[in-house]
Amino acid sequence: MIDFLASEPLVTIMGVLALGALFGQIKFGPLRFGAAGALFVGLIVGMFDPRLSQGMDLVKALGVVLFCYAVGLAAGSTFISDLKRQWALMLAGIVGLVVMAGFGIGVGHLTGLSASHISGLFAGVLTSPAIDAALKATGGSADTLVGYAVSYPTGVIVALIMVAMVATKRWPGNRDNVSMAEAGITAISTHVTRETEISQIPGWPNQIRMSYLRRHGQMRLMTRADQLHEGDIVLVVGMPDDVTAAVSYLGYASSATLTENRRDVDFRRFVVSNPQLAGHTIGDINVRDQLDGIITRVRRGDLDMLATDELIIQPGDRVLCVVPRGRLSDAQDFFGDSEARISQVDALSLGLGIALGLLAGAISIPLPGGLTFQLGTAAGPLIVGMVLGALHRTGPLRWDLPHNINALLRQLGLMIFLACVGLATGPAFISQAFSLTGLKLIVLSAVSLILGGAILLVGARLIGLSAQRAVGGFAGFVGQPAVLGYANSLVNDERIDSAYGALFALGTVVKILLVQLIALS
Repeated sequence: MIDFLASEPLVTIMGVLALGALFGQIKFGPLRFGAAGALFVGLIVGMFDPRLSQGMDLVKALGVVLFCYAVGLAAGSTFISDLKRQWALMLAGIVGLVVMAGFGIGVGHLTGLSASHISGLFAGVLTSPAIDAALKATGGSADTLVGYAVSYPTGVIVALIMVAMVATKRWPGNRDNVSMAEAGITAISTHVTRETEISQIPGWPNQIRMSYLRRHGQMRLMTRADQLHEGDIVLVVGMPDDVTAAVSYLGYASSATLTENRRDVDFRRFVVSNPQLAGHTIGDINVRDQLDGIITRVRRGDLDMLATDELIIQPGDRVLCVVPRGRLSDAQDFFGDSEARISQVDALSLGLGIALGLLAGAISIPLPGGLTFQLGTAAGPLIVGMVLGALHRTGPLRWDLPHNINALLRQLGLMIFLACVGLATGPAFISQAFSLTGLKLIVLSAVSLILGGAILLVGARLIGLSAQRAVGGFAGFVGQPAVLGYANSLVNDERIDSAYGALFALGTVVKILLVQLIALS
């Protein structure tokens, strides 16, 4: 059997993926490993024979590239807007990494571990492309690989436990934005009791939208030029707190349900499959002039968002558009509304974006003291993905991926990467994990990660950020894709991905520098 699996690497990988998915669903108390199950099954299988991991470097690289590029695209769309609230979290992450490095050097040398052991431990417990820099800095020392192999699964387990303890917490996040996924979007028919300009309504136009207007028994769509009069009934859409504030200003909630009258005005959700719309803001596509309509909501995956003029449309979004009843077919043509079209990958933009990421990762920059800096195959695609995700489109090229395609690439890439890492580190893990050196590495890696992670999480709380953003930042701090996947399985919150992308990119740069300094200690 071992000989067969060694000669058929694709069978080995697929088998590990299948068993890993099964193992990932088993609950260990409050903990379920999820995608990380592929790592632990890979470790077990890899222990039997080193040949099982031979020839899988390219497959492993493909997995991490797909995952990091897809995460970069998703995080890039909100990175710039979130930078103001996340810079302090990023600073806390740097402090945590420096403390971890100092703690590892000090305690590691006291317990008899070599600089190569500590360098590999730091790269392993903070799973990142820093292992390449560590191997170069230590001359390919076997101790570096041992430190990496033992600390890698230790870091995953400790990080998953820490995420399970924090992800669902609700501590005060006064300096954070409210999660759109958590708050949701609501709509309230409102009886107007005061004469008012639309511009005077609290939250208009960035926190609320208004679509239906019933005046003197006649139903029509609101316009920006409308002035509301006493006795009007309007539909106010937005996040609950914003809608409540607007309704209180206008009058009171009406018992009338405006959306039930579909004779003159109607609404539908349309799938955005028209390539000409993707990458443009809702204000740019000008639905009012094109369709005499109003977009009130945009659904992206499981997230329902308010359709503000600044919101950028992505392929596969489901927009709720309110139009005169006779314009529904025009709206369908305008948005495309084709499930088949959005299931197709734009191979040109995907391949070009990943190629640019790999080129960025391959650039080697010499530093003083004989050190070098290289982003590698993980951080390069992630950072380029974040840049392209923020740009959305460049001329005819549309960088955004439909949400379902992005999720598929992330999941597939993650599991392939973890399976290959498990297979590759299995032999070194079994040879050292139960030795005195292995025990030292396990304890040191676990304690150092708890110390660094605690600095980040406590810092996030003191800064006034939500537990969910803190967990996303911690996942990026660790640099472990499985930790991000586990956090997302516990909480549906867009702030997790945003913080992950920021801390992963910054953390990778810091780790690559620190791991070389550790090797010189």
